[in-house]
Amino acid sequence: MCMILGIDEVGRGPWAGPLVVGAVVLGGTEIEGLADSKQLTKKQREALAPIIIEQAAAVALGWVTATELDNIGLSQALVLATRRAVEQITVPYHEIIIDGTVNFLAGTKKGQYVTVLPKADKLVPSVSAASIVAKVARDRYMADQDSVYPGYGFGRHAGYGVAAHRAAIDKLGVTPLHRLSFAPLAAYRFDAPKERREKSLPATTTRSIGQASEAVAAEYLQSLGHTIVARNWRTKWCEIDIISKQANTLHFTEVKHRKNDTAGDGIAAITKRKQRQMAFAAEVYAAHHPGHDLRLGVISTTGTPPAVVTYLELR
Repeated sequence: MCMILGIDEVGRGPWAGPLVVGAVVLGGTEIEGLADSKQLTKKQREALAPIIIEQAAAVALGWVTATELDNIGLSQALVLATRRAVEQITVPYHEIIIDGTVNFLAGTKKGQYVTVLPKADKLVPSVSAASIVAKVARDRYMADQDSVYPGYGFGRHAGYGVAAHRAAIDKLGVTPLHRLSFAPLAAYRFDAPKERREKSLPATTTRSIGQASEAVAAEYLQSLGHTIVARNWRTKWCEIDIISKQANTLHFTEVKHRKNDTAGDGIAAITKRKQRQMAFAAEVYAAHHPGHDLRLGVISTTGTPPAVVTYLELR
């Protein structure tokens, strides 16, 4: 019996969403209609995927999130997703065929059994099957994100940089699904040059936040029973003024200051676009500190020395 472990990836090029690697051992199973997933219609892929899952000797998927991809780069993300998929295969096989020209298992015990083959998804049935199950799984995941992040149309374009997706980003900003390491989205990174961020990021107040204003805001949160976890927490992609904890809830608070009452309420600067940016930052932090409820908030201060005038939880 021919026991080939076929491997293929989907989601290398989109601006948003995970990278997914499929791994399939068909064994003695012959499934009619297998082909490169890109050559099949959505209806054909949807029909074949459950058949592959039911009849193949083994099927596995390796996922790498957009945040992970941003942190380690696309090349290492492909390696990580491949290894995550292969680790789930427990049936015996005598050869591994990876679509493309790169052995993503090089340096592992399984690397010596790999054959890299361009267009393998057209030539090797198990690789075709891997491309189909990975494509269907990723497309379904992105479609589910429509209800999480309405307005982006992820179910239609699966995160690729089509015109409608670009227009949605211009209008709504980015989400935790977006790959900010990709050049078209680089302006949304926290460490982008100021002039680029001002042109591309959701609108915020232009008045800088003084240390005194943040200090009085932190004291106010402590008076409510919060424990301050971090101040000015930042990664390459985002920043939160104050992170605090109350019971099992993490609070992510933006501080907005106005010199006086006539300058307007600082909370007015927290637009829906800004809220999306804050939510993105909170989810990045929470990914490394799981098990908590999340709340966004804003504190408005005014005067010299600054005093808290408003505290509002956004969600």
